[in-house]
Amino acid sequence: MRRPHIRRVAIAVAVTTAVTLPTGPAFAAVPDSPVRAAASASSPVDAARAAAFAHASATGVSQGDTLQAKDVMTDPDGKQHVRFVRTHLGMPVLGGDLVVHLGKQSDYLGVTRAADHAVQPATTEAKLTPQQAEQKAAAVAKGDAGAAELVVDARDGAAALAYQVRVTDSDTAEAGGSRTVVVDARSGRIRSNIPDSDEFISPSLGETLRERGEQLNPETGTSAPPAGLLGATAATTYPVKATGSGTSLFAGKVTLTTTRTARTSYLLKDPTRWNTETRDARGQELEAFARGKKFTDADNKWGNGATSSRVTAAVDAQYGITKTLDFYKATFGRKGIKNNSAGARAMVHFGNKVGNAFWDSTCGCMLYGDGDGDMLKKPLVVLDVTGHELTHGVVDATAALEPTRVDQDGNQYGEPGSLNESLADIFGSAVEFSANNPKNPPNYLVGEKLGLAQKFLRRLDRPSLDKLEGAVDYWSPEVYDTEVHAGSGVSSHAYYLLAEGSGRKTIGGVTYDSPTYDGSRVTGIGRAKATAIFYRALTRYMVSTTDFHDARKATLKAAADMYGASSTEYRTVAKAWVAVNVTAANGQ
Repeated sequence: MRRPHIRRVAIAVAVTTAVTLPTGPAFAAVPDSPVRAAASASSPVDAARAAAFAHASATGVSQGDTLQAKDVMTDPDGKQHVRFVRTHLGMPVLGGDLVVHLGKQSDYLGVTRAADHAVQPATTEAKLTPQQAEQKAAAVAKGDAGAAELVVDARDGAAALAYQVRVTDSDTAEAGGSRTVVVDARSGRIRSNIPDSDEFISPSLGETLRERGEQLNPETGTSAPPAGLLGATAATTYPVKATGSGTSLFAGKVTLTTTRTARTSYLLKDPTRWNTETRDARGQELEAFARGKKFTDADNKWGNGATSSRVTAAVDAQYGITKTLDFYKATFGRKGIKNNSAGARAMVHFGNKVGNAFWDSTCGCMLYGDGDGDMLKKPLVVLDVTGHELTHGVVDATAALEPTRVDQDGNQYGEPGSLNESLADIFGSAVEFSANNPKNPPNYLVGEKLGLAQKFLRRLDRPSLDKLEGAVDYWSPEVYDTEVHAGSGVSSHAYYLLAEGSGRKTIGGVTYDSPTYDGSRVTGIGRAKATAIFYRALTRYMVSTTDFHDARKATLKAAADMYGASSTEYRTVAKAWVAVNVTAANGQ
């Protein structure tokens, strides 16, 4: 699993959108009207910024800080939540993000902050030169270093002066990707070294599969073609919207909305979903979408259900991406991954023998390899893989959850990173339920179509049944430094208990049996409510350092906002976390 944790926080982002969230017991979408905050004293951004400095003892901002708005979320009742990234004396602050909460009249309600300490470094004088930092970054990441930038690293309980360096063509990143390296500007110590893209198959999982001699052999299949497919109506000018059909590897026959560019020419680009498009990387390690080759067709019929056609993988990718966008829009009114009414992008046939799929923040797109020919013989263009990886993009655009450390093999550790993986599994599963494709039946399993001996990669009801990654069912102090896919079981299990409850039940032909840490019985509130609560918690009350006990508080706040602090929903959130051993008492 690779993520752009550090670099994402450091980038100054202009204020983007205001979003409404569902009210009531289900997540029927509330229409979303993205707007840019006006540069006036009455704007929520200005009000939140003023409140942050007026309540400095609570928010942690201080002299020399500048707050740059990342997004504004507006609730149906008028409350506003402004997410900021921070600079100190002009230097980006890593781990300095915060969310200021305002009432309907822009009155200060509170703050959620990543750093619980002052972000001023003891000195602003570097001992290393930028060139020395670049050399150290290039050596550790084994690639080409870009320009070093002075930053304040506030992620480890203190604030230190550091250089941040992006290293491209890294030999330590799969398919020669890039890494972000942070070098202490005084001592030269490497403070962090994190890949800039998120991979579905972690280094530790790949090693486990190789040791077992196990191959991923994703199940493919077809179904009857969708009814009522129509080409574009006659038009004198192009481009125009058209409706085509695709024969995929994993999802059967699917309907694709495409762009008709001439009488007998179609482009695999969806004008109804903000021009979401899939292109061909042609076996190259591209991180620039513009360099990908466009997929075109003469009759608007795409793919043949097999890898013999280069278009088939593109069908699965485009289908999975559009279904993910549809889920977020229909469920939460979210318009695109960043909620900025911009389409998602993908490139298939990425690199040479790359057995993985990635969310890449540099490209701003999904990247799919064709398999390594050994452990993985097919492209990882399965629906829940796409939903999982695109959710990392949503997390990047909101809380930007970060791991606490990365080992020399690229495996990530720590609760914020585990929570990130868990949210990707939770919403990836929700994408399946939303799509409701009989060729890819929805369930609370992740990677069930990968052909693994254990029949799934991860599962939400009883995570410890995943023996490949060693997922855990319950929190313990050891989870602080557990590999992120293993640690993800804690919050995934809490979500399942909130949605479906404890004990044995069969849903959609799949049997689940969810235990609890203390033997208690939990009665679920339903998937719709549980998913709405976790989404609200992510977008309002989580920041880059949120751990499982913080996530408990965030979901309780979300449930109180939506249903009231005395509601069944609120009480069930509390019970679900107790059932995975995340309590107020052991979080001190």
